[in-house]
Amino acid sequence: MTNAPRYLSPRSLRASIPSPTPVADAMRAHDGLSQLNARLEASRRRLRTISPAIPVALLSNLQPGPVDEDGWSLLAANAAVAAKLRHLLPRLEALLVQAGLPGRIRVKLLQK
Repeated sequence: MTNAPRYLSPRSLRASIPSPTPVADAMRAHDGLSQLNARLEASRRRLRTISPAIPVALLSNLQPGPVDEDGWSLLAANAAVAAKLRHLLPRLEALLVQAGLPGRIRVKLLQK
């Protein structure tokens, strides 16, 4: 029977892998990511606010876009959806004002 060299420890070595951090925790811990998360939630909130005034067939062709100082972008899947949304803009913007979310809505096409 051979003995292991003295410089090796008798116990087995295992890799030290840190436990994963959930994405939500990482976003809260970092200032920039926290601000991004807040802007994403603000955009989703706006879409939830106006969704009752949008025909159901159009909702599946929309995505909430970025919110900035000038307003909010609503992303349309194609030009026909964008055209219909532009007709609904006065009503949609009024809904946002009623909910205390002022600002204009910009309709943009999704880039593919």
